[in-house]
Amino acid sequence: MKQNYQLTMTACFAGYVVQAIVNNFAPLLFLTFQRSFGIPLEQITMLVTINFGIQLLVDLLSAAFVDRIGYRKAVILAQIFAAAGLVLLALLPGIMSPFPGILTSVMIYAVGGGLCEVVLSPIVEACPTDNKEKAMSLLHSFYCWGHVGVVLLSTAFFAAFGIENWRILAAAWAVIPAVNALLFVKAPVPSLIQEGETGMSFRELFTSRIFWVLMLLMAAAGASEQGVSQWASTFAEQGLGVSKTMGDLAGPMFFAVMMGLSRLFYGKYGDRIHLDRFMIGSSVLCAASYLCVALAPVPVLGLVGCGFCGLSVGIMWPGGFSKGAAALPRGGTAMFALFALAGDLGCAGGPTAVGMVSGALGGNLKLGILSGVVFPLLVIAGVLLCAGLTRKGS
Repeated sequence: MKQNYQLTMTACFAGYVVQAIVNNFAPLLFLTFQRSFGIPLEQITMLVTINFGIQLLVDLLSAAFVDRIGYRKAVILAQIFAAAGLVLLALLPGIMSPFPGILTSVMIYAVGGGLCEVVLSPIVEACPTDNKEKAMSLLHSFYCWGHVGVVLLSTAFFAAFGIENWRILAAAWAVIPAVNALLFVKAPVPSLIQEGETGMSFRELFTSRIFWVLMLLMAAAGASEQGVSQWASTFAEQGLGVSKTMGDLAGPMFFAVMMGLSRLFYGKYGDRIHLDRFMIGSSVLCAASYLCVALAPVPVLGLVGCGFCGLSVGIMWPGGFSKGAAALPRGGTAMFALFALAGDLGCAGGPTAVGMVSGALGGNLKLGILSGVVFPLLVIAGVLLCAGLTRKGS
């Protein structure tokens, strides 16, 4: 990789840490919001829905405006929105009614999170790296490490200074996107499309069979990841007999660390490993993990299954992006935005499907998770179909 793009890569890695802050800091405060401000649980739940709903909307709309304003402006705006939302989270609940203040803050930083998801991967893909798949996997590993860092550092802060001082921490987390915005001002941002070419239109994408296969792959990757991770805390509590707080630390953090290790491994050794084989092998391990979680006779084995599930899904999302960039090199902003949309829909749909099956079977969560085995099987189907269409030139 040319040295002058090192700052660009560093800023992109930090951008995924920003997205991890946006998605994972406020949930640590949900009980505090409920106790301090008297906000009912239904409204607390709405914060999660609004956050990811706005990110989905940004995924959809960004295909129309990112090319117009340029990637540099888009990625700087992403950092500004994230920083502003976190600062307002510290300020608005004390200035106006608490819930509208918190909701406004969430809506603002969700725009930043959505833009990060759309623009960071294609910027890294366009950088002159020696191995695109390695760089993409390493990029996405920073979301995992950001998630772990947010939970660990926030927990340490609350233990040292008291959770009542959460506003100070919210403002402190805002420093990261603020500084990162300055990095993107200085860093070179490569062009996604070669000179003389134009990106694919929606019509071109929608008439490409391989595009729809890749959309299926991305949706299945998101569902595979979230189908188990949303229940990791529950299995930690059941398996280890610990409190809700310790369950949150042991379950989701175990999942995130294992997913990060998987992405870090491919980021280091990916040039020696065939991407399709790694994705298929990971999907087989993912299916086995779902079976372990669902069928393990001892609860602690369910927690182990959650960890191996994190290890197995690590390559799916960045691998899907890399396959799309290789199969449709002119895909451009529209393609990456729609891939992010498909992945986010999978992230939302996976846990929902598991919950619906569980409800239909009398609230049996294990049977619901057992039904989720179909998600990694769809990833395998997507990889194989994509390889077949690539050979045919479709």
